[in-house]
Amino acid sequence: MRGQVVQVHRKAKQGRARGVPKRAVAQITITAEGVEGDFNRWRTEKANGDPDQAVLLLSDEILADLRTEGWPVQRGELGENVTMAGIPPTALGPGVRVHLGEVVLEVSKPCDPCTVLYSLPYVGLERGPGFIRTLQGRRGWFARVVRGGTIQPEMPIEVETAGLPLPVV
Repeated sequence: MRGQVVQVHRKAKQGRARGVPKRAVAQITITAEGVEGDFNRWRTEKANGDPDQAVLLLSDEILADLRTEGWPVQRGELGENVTMAGIPPTALGPGVRVHLGEVVLEVSKPCDPCTVLYSLPYVGLERGPGFIRTLQGRRGWFARVVRGGTIQPEMPIEVETAGLPLPVV
């Protein structure tokens, strides 16, 4: 299955700020530790740099669906490092390999929505629980780094399932 990188994102460490939203950048460099220059407080402080949470992938189609449902979410606001087009969310699951040029990532686990997303200006405390429910199974996938390198928009993506059963959503 083939797709394309739409946008890449990272967020530099800013005091005690959380890792969302992430800003679009011209390119990102992926190392064994994750996205160079990207700070994710949860991963750093609570998950001890878990390599299974090195990169967050999200389908642009999910963002489009959320906007259709009335949530004005933009790319990078859910904390994704790579926004992809042409890769249906159901094509990703644990063990699936994602090739982005020289970079190879292996999907490790789904990213569960959390209350950090309440900080988005259109969510807040009042709408937060509803937004979290809406995002169940739709926040993207964490991946570990198999081979690092540089990723930029418009790069082709190839998804290799290697005979793995795709997740049922």
